[in-house]
Amino acid sequence: MDFPPNTGYDQEEVNEFVDETLEEHDVVLFMKGTALMPQCGYSRRALGLIGQYRDDVETVDVLESLDEYRVALERHSGWETIPQTFVDGEFVGGSDILAELEERGELEATLSVE
Repeated sequence: MDFPPNTGYDQEEVNEFVDETLEEHDVVLFMKGTALMPQCGYSRRALGLIGQYRDDVETVDVLESLDEYRVALERHSGWETIPQTFVDGEFVGGSDILAELEERGELEATLSVE
């Protein structure tokens, strides 16, 4: 059985999708893999940290068009690395930043949407 190479999405499609997702959802995690099957330890860690305080996080699997997602997300965050967490459209950080916020007792408040 042959599988065609992953063609992904074009940059404009990904840019529009990222913009719309950030506008429509309070908390968004752009990650490698899905909520049910994270595909990297950092994404799993970020999802776990967020999941302690919220069960309504929107997750986006970036693997199908990784390069395009890196470009689109950098427009909003200044970062290329994945995972990236946004609250109310504002960039919060990756798994390390979420862990630091948790250690300082600030993660729950950061994830609260007013």
